[in-house]
Amino acid sequence: MTRSRKTTDKSHRKSETILVRRAPGKATQAILQYGPLRLRAALGRSGITSVKREGDGATPRAAMRLIAGYRRGDRMGALKTALPVQRIGKDMLWCDAPGHPAYNRPVRAPFVASHEKLTRNDRSYDVCIVMDWNVTSRRRGCGSAIFFHIAREGYAPTEGCVALSPADMRRLLPFLDTRTVLTVL
Repeated sequence: MTRSRKTTDKSHRKSETILVRRAPGKATQAILQYGPLRLRAALGRSGITSVKREGDGATPRAAMRLIAGYRRGDRMGALKTALPVQRIGKDMLWCDAPGHPAYNRPVRAPFVASHEKLTRNDRSYDVCIVMDWNVTSRRRGCGSAIFFHIAREGYAPTEGCVALSPADMRRLLPFLDTRTVLTVL
């Protein structure tokens, strides 16, 4: 009789889901759940929406795969994660101009169309993970730069992203890879 062996190879593990639910009585805050872990999170200034539009300040109600990440090398050391992570350079931007061919894509300075700097003065993008909202299947005007990043003081609302404290982000990062899906309910 042949015995089957359990595999511990991570490539065979089931993809994990991060669930994000609005916090009771707080439209711009959430409870993020990963397995048994429950963490406080910030949401967009307009809460959660099923019909996301550029500039509306809402977090899309959607299941979004984690694609890759960015980090501020001058503020963050190497990150413990299986996600591909790139160090942010001073010339790195993200196009948020719906009419531009590079809409919802990373671009480099100088860039004249509307964009967001990835080297922000606050700590929001010290760790910045790109979620697949309007990225692999892009529609103009349906929202750009929907990231999973660091929360501001007091979990202040984002422009539509999901944000965690720096300590909670570091705690969660080792469990994330490109098969991880963040689902906003």
